[in-house]
Amino acid sequence: MEEQDVKDKILKGAEELFMRYGIRSISMDDIARHLAVSKKTLYQHFADKDDLVLLVSRGHLQRNRAEFEGIWEAAKNPIEELAKISACMRMNMETMNPTLLFDLQKFHPKAWSEWIGFKNKYIRENVVRNLAKGMEDGYIRPDINPEIMAAMRIELVQLAFNNEIFPPGQYKLAEVQEQIFDHFVYGLVTEKGKKLYQKCKTLNNQPSSVL
Repeated sequence: MEEQDVKDKILKGAEELFMRYGIRSISMDDIARHLAVSKKTLYQHFADKDDLVLLVSRGHLQRNRAEFEGIWEAAKNPIEELAKISACMRMNMETMNPTLLFDLQKFHPKAWSEWIGFKNKYIRENVVRNLAKGMEDGYIRPDINPEIMAAMRIELVQLAFNNEIFPPGQYKLAEVQEQIFDHFVYGLVTEKGKKLYQKCKTLNNQPSSVL
């Protein structure tokens, strides 16, 4: 197996474990056992766990970017875009451990910094773009400030990961995120936008949907 293939295999396996169990609870020994490789092999490709977490996070963010861009390019209007993003987030978070962001923030500052940069620039800019276009098309209320709403939106994403507010034993992360997202959208839309969002949500929840 080529060296790059080995590295990719480690990154994929580590991400699977982090998503399922969180980051802090998974050791390099756990990853080695899961992949049936030696710890020596892990350390040939990654300096330490922090390095591995950073590269896993970077790859995850790159895939998120590609996924979101595919939605933005395919959506016929800003409301369809919002509905598709909602469906995409729900699918992605069905198997995500709620401790993930907390573990990043507390124990892996380099990876956390990249996540912060991604949400504060890339996500924020695209929320502003979506809302501005929605206002032009009459789907979003004309009295809202897209910059303020974008800042609020990215903080709401993190709110759903707060285990003190939404204990994992009581709430499912995917459902919390969807409820918060819907609440956010319904607070922004005109009656025209509300009807279209409900229609798009229904279509995206059908089994034939690409999302």
